[in-house]
Amino acid sequence: MKRFLLVISALTMLCCQPNHEPAQAQPTQESTQTAIAQATIVQTDFTQVAAQTINAVVHIKTTMTKMTPLYESFFGFIIERGMQKQQYSAFGSGVIISHDGYIITNNHVVQDAESIMVTLNDNRVLPATIVGLDAATDLAVIKVEAEGLTTIPFGNSDLVQVGEPVLAIGNPFNLTSTVTAGIISAKARNLNILSNSDVETPIQSFLQTDAAVNSGNSGGALVNARGELIGVIAAIASGTGNYIGYSFAIPASIAIKVYNDLVRYGLVQRGYLGVEVSEVTPELMRRVGLENSDGLFLAHVFPQGAAGHAGLHQGDVLLKVNEQEIHSYSQMMEALVLFSPGESVEVTYRRGNKTQTAHVTLLNENGNTDVVRKR
Repeated sequence: MKRFLLVISALTMLCCQPNHEPAQAQPTQESTQTAIAQATIVQTDFTQVAAQTINAVVHIKTTMTKMTPLYESFFGFIIERGMQKQQYSAFGSGVIISHDGYIITNNHVVQDAESIMVTLNDNRVLPATIVGLDAATDLAVIKVEAEGLTTIPFGNSDLVQVGEPVLAIGNPFNLTSTVTAGIISAKARNLNILSNSDVETPIQSFLQTDAAVNSGNSGGALVNARGELIGVIAAIASGTGNYIGYSFAIPASIAIKVYNDLVRYGLVQRGYLGVEVSEVTPELMRRVGLENSDGLFLAHVFPQGAAGHAGLHQGDVLLKVNEQEIHSYSQMMEALVLFSPGESVEVTYRRGNKTQTAHVTLLNENGNTDVVRKR
């Protein structure tokens, strides 16, 4: 794909000169082939990036025990005879973040594990323990006892551009050390894949990529051309469980906040505005008299919540959080997850025809700024 795009660019430069320029000779087949050869020279070479990052992605094997029905055949009839314990194994990936063995992965890879074994790229197999889990972002941190491990530094996922080349590194189909390449296809995707009774406020703002990802890649690395971690692989778009063209990663901006909180507190310190929002649709615009579809409509503002204390009202339209434009619920949650209770954010909102700003001190789920502890 990169070669094709570069060829188009080269041919455009040759044949689309402004009219006021002197007439140019028509490109010959030889000159076109030369232009193609020159264009392909500037393709991104991922060999160095792969070499410096592949040793920081690990294979994770978990085992768990589940109770399953026990059936017996009795004169041709299938009769349930109680329950039996059955052991299962599952596989995923993880990314080494610290030289002393802290690893970030997906919550769904390790949440039910009774034992976790980590295989490094040098074939060492080490037991791991869970440091912390966060179902809302589908992230987790585990720890192995080792020193001098290869790491991948966090990059700034806020600066990622659509069309930017990336590598996905993981262990699909229980195969270790697999690298695939693609581009960033979209940002701030809300897939509703974390919506369940156990997650009240899922943070779903994914980077979308066409780098091939399959079962076992969960928790692996999405890295940019500088070898920085810009995302943690989380899901694929598939009805079969196999890759069909798109995969999704949790942005590094979210992952680094979750990682630091889980290591320090064992629990993510999440700040809330204390609002209920609705995305602005043409129907909502007609119903409440909005002039455009910018921002998020504040359907309810809790009086004792952070936004309520800062003076925001029901009917206001949230436009920005700290200069980051907000067009969807997922963008709002992505902006807020970066901050802890007690931290202040600048909120830009519209009330009627007037745009205003307010400094909002975020609160925790209990309505204060205390550190939230495990129950």
